[in-house]
Amino acid sequence: MDTPPLAGKIAALSLGALPVFYALNHVSVLSHPLGVALMSTLILGLFFVAIYSLSRGEIYYDPLYAVFAVFAFTSVVDLLIALQEDGYMIGFMEFYTKEGEPFLRTAHGIFICYWDGTVHYLLYLAMAGAIRRRKRYRNLGLYWLGSFVMSILVFLPGNILGKYSSEIRPTFFLTIPYVLVPCWAGLKVFNQSRAPTRCTPNMVQEEQRKGLLQRPADLALVIYLILAGFFTLFRGLVVLDCPTDACFVYIYQYEPYLRDPVAYPKVQMLIYMFYALPFYGLAAYALIFPGCSWLPDWALVFAGAIGQAQFSHMGASMHLRTPFTYRVPEDTWACFFLCNLMYALGPHLLAYRCLLWPAFFLHPPPGSQAPHKKQH
Repeated sequence: MDTPPLAGKIAALSLGALPVFYALNHVSVLSHPLGVALMSTLILGLFFVAIYSLSRGEIYYDPLYAVFAVFAFTSVVDLLIALQEDGYMIGFMEFYTKEGEPFLRTAHGIFICYWDGTVHYLLYLAMAGAIRRRKRYRNLGLYWLGSFVMSILVFLPGNILGKYSSEIRPTFFLTIPYVLVPCWAGLKVFNQSRAPTRCTPNMVQEEQRKGLLQRPADLALVIYLILAGFFTLFRGLVVLDCPTDACFVYIYQYEPYLRDPVAYPKVQMLIYMFYALPFYGLAAYALIFPGCSWLPDWALVFAGAIGQAQFSHMGASMHLRTPFTYRVPEDTWACFFLCNLMYALGPHLLAYRCLLWPAFFLHPPPGSQAPHKKQH
């Protein structure tokens, strides 16, 4: 997969968030939540107008160029929030985290800001650069879609259900377009044509004749998916207050962050159990039986989702903003880090395998009969 060049124009415009928010931080009217919401809406509107006036050709070619440009701007804002909350800079976003979205001051909020300000930001620049050069960006878009949706699915319910539910301000309603626009963008990304593969019909037939035991990499992935599925189910039962001794020991000695009243870790584990667990089963099926052409796309979406989720979960579990009683104990830190790191890397290895050797997942050529016999 070729990496498209980054969009320099959008990078330059998005960095304008630094002087803009430094100035706004000293405006007294922004000490009121409604003032913060109105000013945020105005700034995003003006930024969109600026992008439209400077890049009409790109927007007419692909409207997602404007979406990526605006989101790149918000990514810079999120990075400023994370750096400020960790004490690396001052004087930029105090008004917003105080009167706009105070739940961004939590450990989970800080780490989703870090992810959005780095990984998402680079993806926006790369996808906008691809549009400018009229290149494909479908794979990058699918990874971004999974990452963005996972962030929203955990953050919004966590805000409503957790201990910060009483801190919801008018800026919370800005999340409505922040949710709807990516849904529309995701549909457009999925509807783009796939990049052509170099797999000939003979290569597809030969690959699909191989049993699972003849594909050691796929066998290892299937074993991983089964183990990850059990781990997902176990942590789901833990946050549901399963009374078994194993669950009790785990939540108190290995991941006490799952008890944190901010609700983000509980929501995260439940989403894993209800969405990730079925995917693990379906992905294992697709690695055993050939012709499941849906797996490469959804493996990318899933890798993005798990990458974002695990980065936020692992970081928040050890961050100083998390109360000491809910942080990972020092004597179990290595076990916690290894298990969660493997949980994050596995889906990326699956996506890499699907992109690099897609022949097994292509539809069998006309007139051929794909093998579906069980391996003995």
